[in-house]
Parts: sequence; structure tokens; C-alpha cells
Amino acid sequence: MALSRISGLVREVLMAGLFGAGMAYDAFLLGFRVPNLARDLFAEGALSSAFVPTFTAYLARSRREAAELANQVTAAVFLVIGVVCLAGIFLSPAIVSVMAPGFSEVPGKSELAVHLMRIMFPFLLLVALAAQAMGILNSCNQFGVPALSSTFFNLGSVAFGLALGFWWGPSLGISQLEGMAYGVVIGGALQLAWQLPALWRAGFAFKLRFDWSHPGLRHIVRLMGPAILGGAAVQVNIVVNTFFASQIVDPVRGMDGPTSWLNYAFRFMQLPLGLFGVSIAAATLPSISRSIASGDMEEYRTTLARSLGMVFLLTIPSSVGLMVLGETMIGAVYQSGRFEVYDTRQTALALSYYAIGLSGYAALKVLAPAFYALGDARTPMMVSVLSIGMNLGLATMLVYVWGMGHAGLALSTSLVAVSGFAVLFAILHRRIGGIHGWQLLGGFSRTLVAATMMGVAAAGIHAGLVSFLGISKLGRLLDVVITVPVGLIVFYLAARLMRVPELTLALRGVYGLFGKLPPVQRATIE
Repeated sequence: MALSRISGLVREVLMAGLFGAGMAYDAFLLGFRVPNLARDLFAEGALSSAFVPTFTAYLARSRREAAELANQVTAAVFLVIGVVCLAGIFLSPAIVSVMAPGFSEVPGKSELAVHLMRIMFPFLLLVALAAQAMGILNSCNQFGVPALSSTFFNLGSVAFGLALGFWWGPSLGISQLEGMAYGVVIGGALQLAWQLPALWRAGFAFKLRFDWSHPGLRHIVRLMGPAILGGAAVQVNIVVNTFFASQIVDPVRGMDGPTSWLNYAFRFMQLPLGLFGVSIAAATLPSISRSIASGDMEEYRTTLARSLGMVFLLTIPSSVGLMVLGETMIGAVYQSGRFEVYDTRQTALALSYYAIGLSGYAALKVLAPAFYALGDARTPMMVSVLSIGMNLGLATMLVYVWGMGHAGLALSTSLVAVSGFAVLFAILHRRIGGIHGWQLLGGFSRTLVAATMMGVAAAGIHAGLVSFLGISKLGRLLDVVITVPVGLIVFYLAARLMRVPELTLALRGVYGLFGKLPPVQRATIE
């Protein structure tokens, strides 16, 4: 997972250097955003959340029945997602005009976004099959191969994108942006292909067996309905933010920039989000699904509490670090080529507000599937739907009333994430008779104090280094290299001094968290 997120960041750095933050990247971003949102909604969202608990239950009974269920789902994915791809290609002009009306104010921008979107829509089908493969392998307790699959997407999209857009493009009549768009599709194919050998070794294969009467398939569809509605709320919030961002007029860049700044900042935040939130959630769902299947609610509660504690331990100091060193990190990583100093400052501003919601984002990745494991997709759906109204109201107030511009959209997104986590946690805590709440609160409080101490130390070191080294790229790199390790040491010592219970588990690694714990550590958590 770490390699995947790092390779994804490298991909964004390359795009920043090649296209900067303006018309070209705004159009590419919107063209990729729609199939990518559909991926989050159908493939890695509703499909995974509904498929994994059902498949795990079948796997516990019979491997043959589980394989038959997987084949039924494969056929359904081909049919349904294939139709969605064709509809998306046909409706691309309408989608662009609705999502980003401000693009029409810049000549050629909307047309470019439509063209790129049509190229990249087939990516959705490939990544849906890759998500199903990931769910099967995770249910079989295989996490390494699925975790690396996104790395192959990132590497493949970059390598083939550069080859098609910059090396072979002139002879093939393909522009640079078109080449990067085709690279996205090829990267999706590689993400799927990388998992196929492991899938075959586990005794599963993609075979088309379509029967709507299959009880497992019908159960997944029933779970997916509310999950799609709940996930759609998240996607609607992103669409709303894109709608607002496309119309923001920056005093320096005009209408070119805000959409890209928000994306670069959010992609940067996805590094800790993916490392900690997504990876912990991916390992948690099969584990709690097995607990439900065996009727062991205490194990369900303990695993869930352990996962949330780890999320807080890892994301709270990450949030503080991003707020203190955001501009330095953005400058060190992105600033080159067409990505200028002004882009660094505006991206860092958005990142500081996104960082506020990092823990909420990561915790939601764990909590929502916990409801699905209980067979309840309605509660996350209702909370997500309510978040649409909250996000719309906050975005309108922060952008138009308070004049915060694109930073207001980042803050709105964070506040919605934190609120959604708080509501879901309260509901689940009451429903299952507790989630070791006092231990979680104690660990959260101690982690927050330790992270604050880290932030104070890091801010002091950062200020001294900036005054001595300046804000050149080399100076920023040295700042990161020196300040980050010192900050981590301060956090570790403070957390150890305050006996944060999850600290020992963190040192054993995120995936080791779900193995058999020594009695003394299990007792500490419970």
C-alpha cells in the first residue's frame, strides 16, 4: 500500500511538472474524475462493501459455492458496468457542462475535457474487475498482491502515457494529453492483470455465469442499492465542489487553477489516507465479516476498536505534520516545470484545510464497511445523504459569504467527513453495546497531546531552517529531511511517555495488527 501511494504521488508530480495547474490539467482532471468517481461508487465502493461480506460467508461454507458466486458477480459486472461505460461516453458533453459550467468560459476547455473523458471511461470496467479480484484475495487473507495492484496502475499509466504522448505520439497523431489519457486505461488493465495469477492460484477465475436467481448475487444487489445511494452522496459532494471550483475567479489566475489546486492537495493527502485508512479498512472488513459469520460479537467489537485506535494513532500526527509543513512539502515535491511558486502556496492552503478531516476520512473507511458486515447498508446511506445538504450549505457559506475560495471547499469537505464519522460511531456504539469507547477516547486524547507536542517542535525547527535555508527547492527538501524525522521522534517519545495503547501495535505494522496478538497486548486494548 505504501508503494502504491508513493507511486501515485510520483504520478501526480510528473503531471504537475508537465502541465502545471491550468487549463490543460483542469480538463484532464475532469475527464478522469468522472470514471474515477464511478470507480469509487460502483467498484471500490458499493461492490466491494457488498461483495466481501457475502463472499466471505460463502467461503466459510464451501469454496465451490464461493467460486460460483464470484463467477455470477463477474458476469453482472461486465453487463452493468459495460452499459455505464457506454452511457458515459455518449453523455460526456452533458456531464462536463453540468459538473464544470465555468469551463465554457475558457475557449476549448470544455471540448478538451469531453474528449479526454471519452478516452478514459473504459478504465471503469477494468478497475471494477480489479476491485472484485482484490475482494476475493482479501477474503482469502491475501493482502500483499492486492495492495500492490494500484502501483501497477500508477506505473503503467505513467510509462504508457509518456510513451504514447511524448515518444510515439507525433508519429501516431496523439497529443501529450491524449497519450496520458490512454495511459490511464492501460494502467487499469495492468492493475487487473497483476492480480490474475494470484487469483488462479487461490482457485478462482473470471468466468461468465449469469443467473439473476442466484441467492448470493441477489443479496449483493440488495446490499449494493443502499450502498450506491450512500456512496453517491460522497460523489455528489465531490461534484458540488467541482462545480464551485470551476467558477471561482482567482485574483492571479482567473478561472484556471482552483480545480487543479484542490486535486493536487487532495492527492497529497491521499498518501497518509491510503497508507493508514484504506489499508486498515481493507484488512478489517474480512476479519469482522468472519466474526459476524461465526457469531462472535466480542471479537467484532475488539477488532473494530483496535482498527479505529490505529487510525487515530497514525492520522492525527499526519494531520498536524501536513498543517505545519504543508507548503514545504508541496514545494519540495510538486514545484518544478509549469508548477510555480504561486501554485505551491495555493495548493498548500487547500492541503492545510483538508488535513483537518484526515482522521474523519480514514475512520469512515473503517466504520462504513462495519455496518455492511452487519447487513446494514441503510444507516451509512442515510448519513451520507444528509451530508449532501451539509456540504452544499457549508460550501456556499465558506466560498460566497466568507470569501475563502477553494480553501473553503477543502474545509467544507473536512467538516463533513468528521461529522459523518461522529454520527456513524455514535449509532454503531449504541447498536452493538459499545466499541471499547473509553479506551478509544483515552488513546485519542493522548495521541492528540503527543501530536501537539510534535507540532510545536516541528514548527520551531521549520521556522529556524526556513530563515537559514530560504525557500529554494533544495532548502525545502532539507527542511523535510530534517524536520520530519525529528518530529516523529518527538511524537514517539511523547506517545510512549503517555502510554498510548496502540503504539506497540503500530510498530508491528498495519497488517500485523490483525494477526494473533500476545495476551498482554490484547489485554491492554480490551
